[in-house]
Amino acid sequence: MIVCIADVLSAEQLAEVRELLSRGTYVDGKQTAGWHARLVKDNSQLAGGEVATRASAIIHNALMESAVFQAAVRPRHLRSMLFSSYSGGQTYGSHVDDALMRTESGTMRSDVSMTVFLSDPASYEGGELVIEGPGGEQTYKLDAGSVITYPSTTLHHVAPVTSGTREVAVSWAQSLVRAPEHREILFDLDTARRSLFQREGKSAEFDQLSKSHANLLRMWAET
Repeated sequence: MIVCIADVLSAEQLAEVRELLSRGTYVDGKQTAGWHARLVKDNSQLAGGEVATRASAIIHNALMESAVFQAAVRPRHLRSMLFSSYSGGQTYGSHVDDALMRTESGTMRSDVSMTVFLSDPASYEGGELVIEGPGGEQTYKLDAGSVITYPSTTLHHVAPVTSGTREVAVSWAQSLVRAPEHREILFDLDTARRSLFQREGKSAEFDQLSKSHANLLRMWAET
């Protein structure tokens, strides 16, 4: 399931993150790539330190406060943000994200990948996130402050940035609901019951949907 969520970052949060990144030091992105991904990764990444920690915390808090993100991802663990910059033809070729990733507290499984767009899409050419699948390629270039979430099992790449600069934050989540098809069912049920509640309030139909949603979550969640 691929979910695009608009305006996860407010204008104020986006401005604060950008200001922090402007004071940061960037290094070769190959330093954080796996042995095979290094062959196709060409970007710059924000070095660790206070700037990265503060910018990551802002985005992390915004994601955790987003009802749509919570429903789509069901995060159990969320890795710190990795800030990437692309310009001058830089790209990231086809790859799949690592299945296991180190965190501050140990190791987590990557179930859901995410990209938070930080640059105005009109400010750069190219740089689309391309998710590859059996039905072909799907391209995404979202507004600044928006996030896209997608299964970490997918092959994907970033098209070359031919002008301007593409700034993004990327991260990964281990979900409480491991199977992507289960997450999709729960997301659809949650979306339907919220829409019903907005239209009719708390009704018998809403209660039935809520019961099914809760019981499926109880069945599938790994705590």
